[in-house]
Amino acid sequence: MNKSSNFGENSDMDHSVSDTPAFSPLSGDSFGYCRVWTSSDASNSNFSDTLDDSSYASEPSPSPSQWRDVKPGLSKLGMKLRKNSVHTKLDDNDLLDTGELEMMKERFAKLLLGEDMSGGGKGVSTAVTISNAITNLYATVFGQSLKLEPLKLEKKTMWKREMKVLLSVCDYIQEFAPTAQYLEDGTIVEMMKSRPRSDIYVNLPALQKLDTMLIEILDSFEDTEFWYAENISASSPRLRAASFRKIVPRKDEKWWLPVPCVLPGGLSEKSRKHLIEKRDCANQIHKAAMAINSNILDEIDIPETYIEDLPKSGRGSLGDTIYHYMYTADKFSPDQLLDCLKISSEHEALDLADRVESSMYTWRRKACLSHSKSSWKEVKDLMDDTDWKDKNYILADRAEALLFCLKQRYPELSQTSLDTCKIQYNRDVGKAVLESYSRVLEGLAFNIVAWIEDVLYVDNSMRNREV
Repeated sequence: MNKSSNFGENSDMDHSVSDTPAFSPLSGDSFGYCRVWTSSDASNSNFSDTLDDSSYASEPSPSPSQWRDVKPGLSKLGMKLRKNSVHTKLDDNDLLDTGELEMMKERFAKLLLGEDMSGGGKGVSTAVTISNAITNLYATVFGQSLKLEPLKLEKKTMWKREMKVLLSVCDYIQEFAPTAQYLEDGTIVEMMKSRPRSDIYVNLPALQKLDTMLIEILDSFEDTEFWYAENISASSPRLRAASFRKIVPRKDEKWWLPVPCVLPGGLSEKSRKHLIEKRDCANQIHKAAMAINSNILDEIDIPETYIEDLPKSGRGSLGDTIYHYMYTADKFSPDQLLDCLKISSEHEALDLADRVESSMYTWRRKACLSHSKSSWKEVKDLMDDTDWKDKNYILADRAEALLFCLKQRYPELSQTSLDTCKIQYNRDVGKAVLESYSRVLEGLAFNIVAWIEDVLYVDNSMRNREV
C-alpha cells in the first residue's frame, strides 16, 4: 500500500511537470527543442517520454486509488502517451532537417564559447562573436548571389530565421528612463521605467525595414528580359558579341562573374523603367545603411591600442606632397586633391584612407594637448577663435573632409584600420549587432546597384548598336 501510494504521488508530480511547455533557449522558429527526461527521472516514473496537452485531453488522469491496479508499461494510458510522444518527436524533426539543426547547434555553441572550441575561456567577447555570426551568415546566404534574381527559398528562410535569433538579444538590452506617474489624488510622481535602449529603438527597426526592401527588390526580378552568360572572360570575343559589356580593367580579375545579356533590340521601356526604379531605391537603401553604420562606428570608443600606435607626425604619415597642399591652400578642396593624386586602385584608396585617418587623430590629439597646457582663463578668453588659429585643428578638420570625400568617391571601400580595430575591441553587444547588420545590408545594397547598372549598360550598348 505504501509503495503504491508513493508511486502514485511521483507519477502525479511527473504528470504536472510535463504539462509545462518547453521553450527553446533562443527562438521557437529556429530551434526544435524537446524536453528530455533523465534516467533518474525515469527510475521514479513509468513514463520517460515527453507529455503534451493532447496526451490526456480525452481521458482524465487516474485517481491515486487507481494507480495500484496499473501495471507498469501495460496500461492503456501509458500506451497512448507513448504513441502521442512519437508523433510529437516526428513533428519536431519536421521543423528542421538534420543538416540545418546541426548547423544551428554549431553556431549556438560558437556563440557560447566565444569561438574558442577548446572551451578554455580564451575566446573573443560576446560582442565580437555575434558580429562575426551575422557576417558569416550573410556570406553563407548571399555569398554566391551574383545575379539579379530572387533568393532561393531555403536561403531566404535561413536568413530570416537565423537573423531573428541573432537579433533577439536586442529585446533584452534595456535602459532606465524617468517617467511621470499620475496618482489618484493628482500628484505627479517621477518613476524609473525600463525601455529599449535608444540607439537600438531607433536603428534596429529601420535596418529591418531596409532588409525587407532589399529582399523585395531581388524578388521583383523573377521574370526578366535579360539573362546571364556564365564564365566568359572579359577579353573573350564571345563576350563582345553577346553583350558588348564595357571592359573595365578591374573586372578582368573577376572573369568568373556572370555577364548580363539582352536581346538585340534591347529591353522594353517597361523593363528599363523597372530597373531604374529599383536601382534608385537600392541606392537610397545603400546610403541609409552607410549612414547608420557610420554613426554606430562613431559612437564606439577608440581603443587604446589604436591611440598608442598613432604616428608621432601627421606629416610623416601623409607625405610632404599631401601635407603641403592641405596646409598651404587658402581654400582647401578635397576633390581637387584626389584628382591630383590619380588613385588607380581600391588598395591605394584604402591605404590613403588609413593614413589620412591616423593623421587626423594625431593632429586632434596634439590640439587637445596644446589646450590642456593653457590655463582655463586663457582657453575661455580665446574659445571663439583659438581653434581656427591652431594649425593642428585646421589640419585635422581638413583631413576629416578629405576622408569623407574619399569614402564618397569609393563607396565600395573596405573598412579602415580604425573601423576594424573598433569592431575587434568593442564590448557593447547592442552596438555590435547594429554595426554588423548595417554593414552587411550596405554591402548587399551596393551589389544590387552594381548588378542593375551592368544590365543597363548592356541595354544601352545594344540600343546604340541598333542605331
